[in-house]
Amino acid sequence: MILNINLEKQILKVFSTLGLSDNLSNFIWIIMSIITLILGVTIGVLVLVWLERKVSAAIQQRIGPEYAGPLGIIQALADGVKLFLKEDIIPAQGDAQLFNIGPVLVLTPVFLSYLVIPFEYDIILANFSIGVFFWIAVSSVVPLGLLMAGYGSNNKYSFLGGLRAAAQSISYEIPLALSVLSVALLSNSLSTVDIVQAQSKYGFWSWNIWRQPIGFIVFSVASLAECERLPFDLPEAEEELVAGYQTEYSGIKFALFYLASYLNLLLSSLFVTILYLGGWYFPIPFLWTFGHLELNPIIDGIGQTANVAVGVVITLVKAYSFLFISVMTRWTLPRIRIDQLLNLGWKFLLPIALGNLLLTTSFQLFLL
Repeated sequence: MILNINLEKQILKVFSTLGLSDNLSNFIWIIMSIITLILGVTIGVLVLVWLERKVSAAIQQRIGPEYAGPLGIIQALADGVKLFLKEDIIPAQGDAQLFNIGPVLVLTPVFLSYLVIPFEYDIILANFSIGVFFWIAVSSVVPLGLLMAGYGSNNKYSFLGGLRAAAQSISYEIPLALSVLSVALLSNSLSTVDIVQAQSKYGFWSWNIWRQPIGFIVFSVASLAECERLPFDLPEAEEELVAGYQTEYSGIKFALFYLASYLNLLLSSLFVTILYLGGWYFPIPFLWTFGHLELNPIIDGIGQTANVAVGVVITLVKAYSFLFISVMTRWTLPRIRIDQLLNLGWKFLLPIALGNLLLTTSFQLFLL
């Protein structure tokens, strides 16, 4: 994990003073970084679930969760514990291997995608030069897990639900990827850190949302469909008697599907922040700059830590602001039919995203 190189060196030095070899120290540091990321992302999802319930309750003039902890803040954790303790049922005539692999194959790519998320310049687990391609590549595995879940259930309704979910995911991955490529062309890089750096010159006015408004709209709509959120939640529509590919699942496996959905929603919001909203940079340039006075090492270290903390907070504020829009959309727009969903993806978003990519390429060639 790239986390303030000086701090990383200090931690590795502490390990070496304990008599650990360099290889073992590096291994322990990698494991600590991964565990920290997983815990942080899981806490972020718990906060997201609680916020969605509270915001949804306010929109519908209800109270929402309030008994499990102060203001119901541990309600999501209590639900997770309840699902974990429930009986795990496997269909008698189903394919047990596919049935068990399905939820894991849906959840794992989402966790892997967080490897390339920069919460600040020095806080990223893996700064790949092809970061956005890595995200697109691993996320394309999810439809396979949905098909496995539906087919392994030995339920024709679950299988049809898996086919419908896979068709929806594939339909909206293509315009989403084209929108990301347009941003990569503007930034001359596929690295998520470089894309944020390219938006740092003039603060608010250098964000890609102004240079790629069409791409931003296409990405926002496609990300909602990828996350199976209203008005695109056809794979597990609430009022249907058969809940799609999740019908035969219970206990911890159902919780994995539930967790993957919210992890994907948080991931999409973070990518919106990185690709279009300037990442960790404050909207007003040069307002938050600490740690460059070079008065003494202690003050300089405190300033650098303050910079990192402010950058992480700004990233999370932007991401959760977009999440608020997603929650509002859930209670604003009605659910669409499957034919309308596919028509929107293939006949509207795909041509628009492709035209936006060609237009961006033309401008780049013209300017060069």
